[in-house]
Amino acid sequence: MRIGNGYDVHQLTLGRKLMLGGVEIPHTRGLLGHSDADVLTHAIMDALLGALALGNIGDHFPDTDKIYKDISSLKLLKKVHSLIISKGYIISNIDSIIVAQSPKLKPFIFEMRKQISNILEIDLDLISIKATTTENLGFAGRAEGIAAYAVTLLKKC
Repeated sequence: MRIGNGYDVHQLTLGRKLMLGGVEIPHTRGLLGHSDADVLTHAIMDALLGALALGNIGDHFPDTDKIYKDISSLKLLKKVHSLIISKGYIISNIDSIIVAQSPKLKPFIFEMRKQISNILEIDLDLISIKATTTENLGFAGRAEGIAAYAVTLLKKC
């Protein structure tokens, strides 16, 4: 068995869609980044890659490559999943946390779980997504950005 953890953070900005877990969240601002800046999906990818010592998403999908400009992070997650499978592992579970003062994310969590479950071809009950605030502390509390943490357990097929 292999354990991996991931973390990602992006700044909130005007003129972008807010994508989290492959779901567009209605909000006045979105996350700034080369791809769609989906911090949840990025943290999950880093956890999966880290579990097998395969580097991080920047190693596999560099922000200097125009092919990844504004790409859906779910497409990148699909590629990471293929890597995991090619190494002879399957996902036992994923546990994640989104840190955002706003918007409130609870109404969207089930759909995020469904999107990630479909891409990774695993049961919905193997994916946990939680959301929390920082009680107005730090960059997330000031609504300057959103962060996400993820941990995963992989097992050999």
